[in-house]
Amino acid sequence: MKTDAFDDVDRQLVHALQIDGRAPFARIAAVLGVSDQTVARRYTRLRTRGLVRVLGLTDTTALGEVEWSLRVQCRPDAALSVAEALARRADTSWVSLMTGGTEIAVVVRSRSGQDGDELLLRELPRTPQVVGVTAQCLLHQFFGGQQGLVNKSGALSERQVERLRTEEGGGPPSSGGGQVGPVTDRPAEASAPVLLSEADERLLGVLEIDGRAPLAELAAATNWSQSTVRRRLAELRQQGVLFFDVDYDVRMFGLDTRAALWMSVSPAELHETGERIAEHPEVACCFASTGQHNLFAMVSCTDVPALYRYLTTRIAALPAIRLLETSPMIRRIKGPGPVLAGASPRRRR
Repeated sequence: MKTDAFDDVDRQLVHALQIDGRAPFARIAAVLGVSDQTVARRYTRLRTRGLVRVLGLTDTTALGEVEWSLRVQCRPDAALSVAEALARRADTSWVSLMTGGTEIAVVVRSRSGQDGDELLLRELPRTPQVVGVTAQCLLHQFFGGQQGLVNKSGALSERQVERLRTEEGGGPPSSGGGQVGPVTDRPAEASAPVLLSEADERLLGVLEIDGRAPLAELAAATNWSQSTVRRRLAELRQQGVLFFDVDYDVRMFGLDTRAALWMSVSPAELHETGERIAEHPEVACCFASTGQHNLFAMVSCTDVPALYRYLTTRIAALPAIRLLETSPMIRRIKGPGPVLAGASPRRRR
């Protein structure tokens, strides 16, 4: 689908949903200057066609979880099947086929060292199609999650962003809004992990599939009243456990080329360099990690020449980067949320 198949209202709607995934259509319509029916119709069309999904996701830091970035090398004839198997797991996200179609990039989250060991040390190494695995622990997020690349798009003005964030019923003020720089709303690292009840898990299970699920559906899943559901949603967001993200077709914003950057930076300059990279409009996420390549970023550009310009200008201007490995993405198998039954992989953010 071409970029010109979408218009400014579509892009503004995606931006608004990134700021507050559960914002009422009436409030979004007032900010966009269109009717409620227009917003509802646009959202229904995009969602029905699989171009936009609002996801209610959990923050690893708030739950005391650990994230790992894996690079899985496979036999050429097996990479797709291995990637699809990884995508079906509940503990994986961002599963992609990378350069040459023989490497898979995947993020794995675990609630304990034992959970992580199961995949890293036992399952993958024993898979005949897998010829090598590299794992790096993600130590610090400079940009990503609910901040969202769309927040750098400028689809909404700063005034519109502020209205969505501050009007009654809006998302928490720390949701990132339209700011380009790194804004972190993760809980303080010293905070104790939040413990979830079985009802919380059921609530979050519905939201990770549809972040805009009606209160009646959430009440039925938890056996709570709608007022209790509303109150618990507010609590989980305030605690930093729950945030809303938008999974969308990147071609809505004219982005057709994605690449992973693995960089080596001296420890003394790691934090400053990560913060500077997080400000780049091309950067969808940026993390500090363990390993020789201790800084990771995923970038989205309009085309290959634009990627070249980015590498030879913005990245080249950062003297602390000693080594750089660039790996273009061939196909995304799974994004931030679960793969829906019968869904086919699409190229999104």
